[in-house]
Amino acid sequence: MREAMFWSAEKDRYVRCTLCPHLCRIAPGARGVCHVRENHDGVLYSLNYGRIVASNVDPIEKKPLYHYVPGSQSFSVAAAGCNMHCRHCQNASISQVEDEIPGEDIEPRRIVAAAQRSGCRTIAYTYTEPTIYYETMLETATLARDVGLENIMISNGYIEAEPFARLAPLLHAANVDLKAFNDKVYRQLCGARLQPILESLQRIYAAGVWLEVTTLVIPGYNDDHTQLKAIAGFIAAELGPEVPWHVSAFYPTYRLLDVPPTPEDTIRRACEIGTQAGLQHVYGGNVAGVFEHTLCPACGNVVVKRSGYRIVQMGLKAGKCGSCGADVAGVWE
Repeated sequence: MREAMFWSAEKDRYVRCTLCPHLCRIAPGARGVCHVRENHDGVLYSLNYGRIVASNVDPIEKKPLYHYVPGSQSFSVAAAGCNMHCRHCQNASISQVEDEIPGEDIEPRRIVAAAQRSGCRTIAYTYTEPTIYYETMLETATLARDVGLENIMISNGYIEAEPFARLAPLLHAANVDLKAFNDKVYRQLCGARLQPILESLQRIYAAGVWLEVTTLVIPGYNDDHTQLKAIAGFIAAELGPEVPWHVSAFYPTYRLLDVPPTPEDTIRRACEIGTQAGLQHVYGGNVAGVFEHTLCPACGNVVVKRSGYRIVQMGLKAGKCGSCGADVAGVWE
């Protein structure tokens, strides 16, 4: 446990957390929406500081990041908690905590040392929401940068501008979930709002962090043509047509067991919508063989051939198409 960053004192020993857009006003002895930031007698504490609930070596494609050193491995860590309560959370056992904070006490310097021993080029803050273990992430990312490791964040994008600005110089890449393009759906599915996520995406892109976007397509919630077209249009117009969009199939889980899996045809249709909107790189996720290769935006030839998380063939030379010589956006080496 450590005193939290980004909060202010209010009357009667209440505190206001300013880490994420919930801006929780927290009574003495109570916790915020994330359940891991608690008011101790007028001081806000991070209960999950240095308390790691998961650590693994993953293919970077699993994040998913397809345009950031593909074929490499990433040392992936998480602490418990989340500032969203998604009904379809696949990591609910570690993200949706109530009382006890699970995990093992591992200081940031030990995380970095483990990443170095693993031979990974990057540390990924992932599995749960990195924003709510901000103090651990910031300290780890600083130490990682100092020893030549790169930092990537897999996030729901629900973070305020000031904390992101503090973190941005340490980040090299991010994948952000854009779960819907309807505020009502966001509130219903996740207990959050759409607009702050759109603003976060714009900040990340403007900061020069390599950005990829993921949308889990859930039947009856965000699989309609209007929302998919709006998401693709936002990425193309407000971020950039080179930003990859991962469109993934949903499978029933957690509290959304009454919704059927996403049909493969829906994923194909979503990918086509993205392409029609002008996106250069659209990928199908959780379905084998659907829009999984990277194509040259100029000549259409396959420049990265994949099979699941495995790179089968690379047709890039110094970030350029091996066939026509056109630049392909990403960090390839």
